[in-house]
Amino acid sequence: MSPRPLVLHDAFAFPGGGELVAVTLARAFEADMLTGRFDPAAFPDGYFAGRAPVSLEARSRHPLAAKLSLTLAMSLAFEGMPPVAAPLALHSGSLTLLGHGRIHGPQLLYCHTPPRILYDHRDFYLARQPAFRRPLWRILAGRYRRRYEAAVRAMDAVVANSETVRRRIRDFLGLDAVVIHPPVDTAAYQYRGQEPFYLSTARVDVLKRVDRVVAAFAAMPDKKLVVVSGGSELDRVRAMAREHPNIDIRGWTEAAELRRLMGTAIATIYIPRDEDFGISPVESMAAGKPVIGVREGGLTETVVDGETGILLPPDPTPEDVARAVRALGPAEALAMREACQRRAAAFDTTVFMDNMRKLAREVMAGHSHNELQK
Repeated sequence: MSPRPLVLHDAFAFPGGGELVAVTLARAFEADMLTGRFDPAAFPDGYFAGRAPVSLEARSRHPLAAKLSLTLAMSLAFEGMPPVAAPLALHSGSLTLLGHGRIHGPQLLYCHTPPRILYDHRDFYLARQPAFRRPLWRILAGRYRRRYEAAVRAMDAVVANSETVRRRIRDFLGLDAVVIHPPVDTAAYQYRGQEPFYLSTARVDVLKRVDRVVAAFAAMPDKKLVVVSGGSELDRVRAMAREHPNIDIRGWTEAAELRRLMGTAIATIYIPRDEDFGISPVESMAAGKPVIGVREGGLTETVVDGETGILLPPDPTPEDVARAVRALGPAEALAMREACQRRAAAFDTTVFMDNMRKLAREVMAGHSHNELQK
């Protein structure tokens, strides 16, 4: 059996929250990393600390599948991955689970969420497909769901990244899970004073509702907004902001500049639809900056309404956002600084590593016992 644990992650296409979890797991367990897709150019120097993931993409024998769907190609690549033995395999993704039958040894799933595309958001994503593709989409989604559910039930343990995700696992799969919140490098985010702007860090896509934040500031020319992310809705959001000089749409921003902006903003704004967890709000609080969030999903577990920010009602309007911005001015935000930093400490990377190592020891001991019983 290999002396090195293995961390599997769906794709390393950009440095997001899931990628941070996978890299942190690899560091905590001194593990090798395996992925379905890897774009080295998308990551800054030193991101992987000299241990880059090995991609299955080049080994995939399904060029036609890649033309039909990148997700399908990665699914097939994991299903057909070379057999491997490891003292522990940690899955930080959904597609990686399709390779569980090729791995010998105890396996643990760190679940960011059961794929929403298969469950509560299925109809939403289906409606966005062209009519001629919907029959094929249903077939592929059904295939994926059957294999995904079988793989989750084969795990030695399932970890949810939040109580919100734990409820989804129970409701969608009928399974229980242990909650271990994702890691946040709180020391990397520092309070650096206040400059007269609010910061949006959410990815610019339809589920993150950045367009509503932009619409709110379009009606408040005396308030400045900086948007530091990209995504499928970026062009549309830029068009919304074109006639409003108080809105600065920067797109993806380097990590050092993002930390500087977070440390100098009045507050951050993050109102996604039913977010799994949401690392950005914790980073904001680590910098001593309160969060204008939404009372649904993972933000109900991180942001304390009235103490470390303001939680808007579910499905907030631009008018809701505007009212919160006006209520959370520089003085009100500054008064929340210490409470924010105390709250963020509960989600520090060291807490995540300690909890994951403890659970892994239990999983490995239980797996060894079961092997001896056979």
